[in-house]
Amino acid sequence: MNLAYIPSPSTGVVHLGPIPLRGYAFCIIIGVFVAVWLGNKRWIARGGKPGTVADIAVWAVPFGLVGGRLYHVITDYQLYFGEGRNWVDAFKIWEGGLGIWGAIALGAVGAWIGCRLRGIPLPAWADALAPGIALAQACGRWGNWFNQELYGRATDLPWAVEISDGPNRVAGTYHPTFLYESLWCLGVAALVIWADRRFKLGHGRAFALYVAAYCVGRGWIEYMRVDEAHHILGVRLNVWTSIVVFVLAVVYLVLSAKLRPGREEVVEPDRGPAASDPATKDEAQDQAQDGAEAGAEAAAAEAKDPADGGSGPKDDAGAGETTEDAVPADSETPKTAKKL
Repeated sequence: MNLAYIPSPSTGVVHLGPIPLRGYAFCIIIGVFVAVWLGNKRWIARGGKPGTVADIAVWAVPFGLVGGRLYHVITDYQLYFGEGRNWVDAFKIWEGGLGIWGAIALGAVGAWIGCRLRGIPLPAWADALAPGIALAQACGRWGNWFNQELYGRATDLPWAVEISDGPNRVAGTYHPTFLYESLWCLGVAALVIWADRRFKLGHGRAFALYVAAYCVGRGWIEYMRVDEAHHILGVRLNVWTSIVVFVLAVVYLVLSAKLRPGREEVVEPDRGPAASDPATKDEAQDQAQDGAEAGAEAAAAEAKDPADGGSGPKDDAGAGETTEDAVPADSETPKTAKKL
């Protein structure tokens, strides 16, 4: 008999009147806020401007959610399009089912669009956000606890999670793989922060380190899960994905360090009003041209002959006086000397 275990919530949703408050959604939202908060601090520390990370996240987060859901639905299509299934359930994201690989891939597309609009290099932005993404995953995994899903094999360990009877699950105590992955992601975030400070990672290498480290943990945690999944050569699809993505991340780390060593000196160029607004830029050019013309006219007027009404150049000895007249009348210096 197992006397110690992690109890699961009796329900994953609380109703506030007619409004359902879902634990899974709250975990995702908290994760996004944590990622943006930490990413903003790291971006400012690297010379960026406050608010830039949030502005780009407006593009990245929706793309990431769509990408994560698409990956889940495509790789587990039998859950929505098999016999006796309802394809409408594919849109019920609150019931769980976000694939991190699709979220990162399509989220990167949204981030690229946002970076292009701001004139910012995507690798630098990704480096700043990398540990925050790991923390977001650590928060998001607790959504699986609320939904009683994605647990591992049966166990009687003191930290086992209790699962109740329900659709596609049998009551019992199982390995809390959501907890394992959450703790692993916390370690990944700490690793990336340490390595970035120690080695001054740049040009996307901090993000590549996050991807590689996460894949290592995801590979062994995936082996423990008992939920239905596709297999290739007897290995779960997500394990193969972890292996392939890990290799790509390591290759990028090595090649990037050789081709582009060091870190970006400028991550966000200073864009004044004239540079960002074409209309303002044209007005500034017109004002500069008018100023130059006015200066030229003033110089020409000053250079006119005194007889024409202009002031003419002044002699150093006095206005309109000759050198001879400037000598005091009571001076004892001979007149011939004065003329010399």
